[in-house]
This record gives sequence, structure tokens and C-alpha cells, in this order.
Amino acid sequence: MDLTLTAILLGVVEGVTEFIPVSSTGHLILASELLGYNAEQWKVFNVVIQLGAILAVVVQYWRTFWAVGMGLLKLQSHSVAFVRNLLLAFLPSAVLGFALKKYIDVLLGSPLTVAIALVLGGFAILAIERIAKPGPPTGIGQLPARQAIGVGLFQCIAMIPGVSRSGATIMGAMLMGIERRTAAEFSFFLAVPTMLGASALELWGNRAALAAGAGPVGWREIGIGFVVAFVVALVVIKAFVAFISRRGFAPFAWYRIVAGSLAAALLLGR
Repeated sequence: MDLTLTAILLGVVEGVTEFIPVSSTGHLILASELLGYNAEQWKVFNVVIQLGAILAVVVQYWRTFWAVGMGLLKLQSHSVAFVRNLLLAFLPSAVLGFALKKYIDVLLGSPLTVAIALVLGGFAILAIERIAKPGPPTGIGQLPARQAIGVGLFQCIAMIPGVSRSGATIMGAMLMGIERRTAAEFSFFLAVPTMLGASALELWGNRAALAAGAGPVGWREIGIGFVVAFVVALVVIKAFVAFISRRGFAPFAWYRIVAGSLAAALLLGR
């Protein structure tokens, strides 16, 4: 398949899946494999285009970012607490991600790992939906530090491809009593520093290959995927929040179980 068309298709996959609990990285790995490309060769592309989807969060919630920024200048307690909670939640994955990068890279090249994680994660979501007892709606800046750290620790589970960063953080937040909408928005905001860090690390580690144009995927394909992911994610974010407010997460859990089972069957049957 033409590289441009592949970049567009993978950009759509990223934009659709980044903020719903089905694992965007896992879907990108499986999609690369199904399209006939080695997931390892598309690893940098798969990580960096997630920044396009993350940029959609900044655009969608620009008023929140603006208000927090202005509040920080005035040292308002709510804005300070908002940033504190994001940093506390970001710290665990930043430390572990850097320390375990070579092991994570191995998993990123394993489509079967993704398929298994999709199925297990689906059952986990169904269980959490039953046992979680979310509290009343609140703001991110109103959450205690211990809950912010807890969300960050749950995010570390998503280093296994197929687990889903958004799924791990949202479900973890709900287990700690955080209400659905606040949990989802916390996951959105936390994605900004997390994916900035992951993309910077990936680009730096592959800087020589990208500069030399080595390998099948270059800056052109990354740029196309980035833009497509941004546009698609911009539409998905708002729709996702509205959907989970009405229906919850069970539909995504069943999707994970079916998709993961089919992927495993295809991979094992080759």
C-alpha cells in the first residue's frame, strides 16, 4: 500500500482511539501489521502522531488551559492545585518510562501482546464498572494529591501496549472514587505532558535515522499522520465525553474483547 495512504489510515486510527479506552498504540500496532508493515518500523510514527491527537485536547480545552495559566500568574490556589495534580500524576510514568524504555520497545513490536491485553482489559473494564463507586462531580484542582498520584500509578500499567493509557487512568480514577466525567478529563489533560515526554524520547532515540531518511517512514509520513490524527481527535473528544455520560464504558469493553479475540485468532492462525 502507498505510504501516504497508510499514514492517513493510521492517523485516522490514532485520532479515533487515543481518548477512548481501547488502546491507540495497540490499534496502531495491529493496523500496521494488518496493512503489511512491520510494527517495529512504524514505531516512531506510531508514538509521534499521538501528539496530533494530544494537540486536539489543547484546542478543545483551551479556555481551561488559559484560565489555569492566568491563575498561576496570580498564584490562585485552584490553578496551582490543578498543575500540581497533573505533575504528580505524570511523574510515575516519566520515571518508569525512562527506566524501562528498552523493555517497552520490545513489547511495542509484539502484536500478540496487544491482542491479549485488549481482551484482558475489556474484562477489567466490565468488572470496574460494576464495583466502582464514583463520588460527586468535582474539578481536577479539587482532587487530593493522593488521588493524583494514584492515577499516575495506574497510567504506568498502560506501558504494556494494548492496555490503553486512557482506559488505565479513567478506570483507576473511578476505582478511587472520582466521577466519570472528571476521570475522563483528567485523562485528557494528563495525556499532554505524558505524550510530549514519550514523543521527545522516541524522536531523540531515533534522530540519526530520521535525519538520514533511513527506513520506510520519514518526516513526511509523520507529518501527514499528525495532522489527520489532530483533526479526527478533535471530533472524537467531545463525542466521547457525551457518550460515557449516558452509556458508560461497557460498550468499549465488549469491543476490546471481540477485537482482541479476532486479532489473536488471526495472528496465531498465520
